[in-house]
Amino acid sequence: MRKPTHETVAAKIAEMEAEMKRIGMWQSQPLTDDQLDFHQAFGGDKIAFEQWLQFIFIARVKQIIDERGSFPSSSQVADQAFREWKMWGDRPEVDELLDLLRAFDALFK
Repeated sequence: MRKPTHETVAAKIAEMEAEMKRIGMWQSQPLTDDQLDFHQAFGGDKIAFEQWLQFIFIARVKQIIDERGSFPSSSQVADQAFREWKMWGDRPEVDELLDLLRAFDALFK
């Protein structure tokens, strides 16, 4: 398996961020300390999945890129996004974002 370059990952993250902004899912206000004190996977006890995606996932990937660090060996963020937005919810506007998340995950297969 060939690992993706930092530049390739940065481009995918930029696409995800742009799509989140386009569909009105990007939040301008940072999370509160209370919201950041979550104890469930994906922040489920304190924040919405899209907040986790923006403030935890994307922020962490950007940090790895900036530090030229190592990426995890796999990613399955699209699976959770599908569960949150399609299985458990009805968010038709997220189809393109789901495709972008699947493309991101595919970088690590």
